[in-house]
Amino acid sequence: MGRTLENKQQIVKELKELLSEAEMALVLDYQGLSIKEMSDLRTRLRESNGVCKVTKNTLMRRAIDGNSAWTDLNSLLKGTNAFVLVKGDVGGAVKALQSFQKETKKSETKGGLFEGKLLTHDEIKAIGDLPSKEVLMAQLAGAINALATKVAVGINEVPSGLARSLKQHAEGD
Repeated sequence: MGRTLENKQQIVKELKELLSEAEMALVLDYQGLSIKEMSDLRTRLRESNGVCKVTKNTLMRRAIDGNSAWTDLNSLLKGTNAFVLVKGDVGGAVKALQSFQKETKKSETKGGLFEGKLLTHDEIKAIGDLPSKEVLMAQLAGAINALATKVAVGINEVPSGLARSLKQHAEGD
């Protein structure tokens, strides 16, 4: 049973809404994945604010038509595609996808788009290798704390150093 025009328009509208909120889009060849495996992938992606949509390339083309931020996706729209759209934890979503692909040994990432730039496989892998947002925040907090401690010790040393200098100067006279 084919889709009605109204149904297709609804799908394009939904894709446009998802793209308007997304920071990254990855294109996967989903051929060979079972319904259960696709469901597993969707569950993993949900934890990092990612969604996986399987749709015809023509409907995705209509969704990105006129949106300059996503037009470079056109070059990836060949074959059987699933689209992973991520807002928020980009690194977490890529990690979830890579973990899924490693475990199932199925589904290849064709490419992606992040901030209007087409990504190579190496760049996608590098994003997946980044520490999580929580780890980065902890590292930043630790660095700020260490800097604050050094500043406090330095400020504390000024009067002590001045007192030692004055004492040496007084004893020298």
